[in-house]
Amino acid sequence: MSKDFNTALKQRRSIYGISKETVVSDDRIQEVIADAVKHTPSSFNSQSARVVVLLGEQHDKFWNITTETLRKVVNDEERFVSTAEKMNAFGSGYGTVLFFEDQRVIQGLQEQFAAYKDNFPIWSEHSAGMLQFVVWTSLELEGYGASLQHYNPLVDDEVKREWNLPAEWKLLAQMPFGKPTAQPGEKQFQPIDERLKVFK
Repeated sequence: MSKDFNTALKQRRSIYGISKETVVSDDRIQEVIADAVKHTPSSFNSQSARVVVLLGEQHDKFWNITTETLRKVVNDEERFVSTAEKMNAFGSGYGTVLFFEDQRVIQGLQEQFAAYKDNFPIWSEHSAGMLQFVVWTSLELEGYGASLQHYNPLVDDEVKREWNLPAEWKLLAQMPFGKPTAQPGEKQFQPIDERLKVFK
C-alpha cells in the first residue's frame, strides 16, 4: 500500500466527475471490497453487511433504473433536467457498490439479546457507515473517485427484483465510482478546537 492511513483519510473526497476508464482490474476491485466486507467491525460480530458490486452493463442498468424511478416521482420534464444530469454523471462511472444490511441477522440478535433489542438497528447503521468509509477509502487508494448516494427506498423493490436479492436485505446507500475526471474544490473546515475536546 503506497499511502499511509492518514494520507488516505485526507485524500478521500466526494468525486462527482468520473469516467468508465479502467484503473485496476475487476479482480482487484473485488479483492479490496471483499477485504473491507470481511474486516470492517460489526456489533456482536454480527457481520450483517451485504454488498453488491455492479460493473459494466450492470452498473449502467442500476442508474437507468434509478433515472426512470425518479422520473416518475418528479413528473415534470423541466424540473427533471438537473436530476437527469446527476444520473448521467453517476452512470458515467466504472461501477457502483450497493450497501445493504441483512435484517434477518439484526432480528436474530434482537431475539437472542432482548435487553439490547432497541440498539441493534442503531449499531447496524454504525457498522454500515464504517463499511462505506472503508470501501470508499479503499477505492481511493486504488485510484478511483467515488461518492455516496441515497436513492433508497425509492429503488429498493426494483433493485431486489432485478438482481434477485433477498427481501430482508435493506438497501442503505449506493457508491458510484470511476476514474476521476475532475478534482473537488478546497474543503472548508470548522475550527478543530470547537469539534474536539481532550482531557488529561
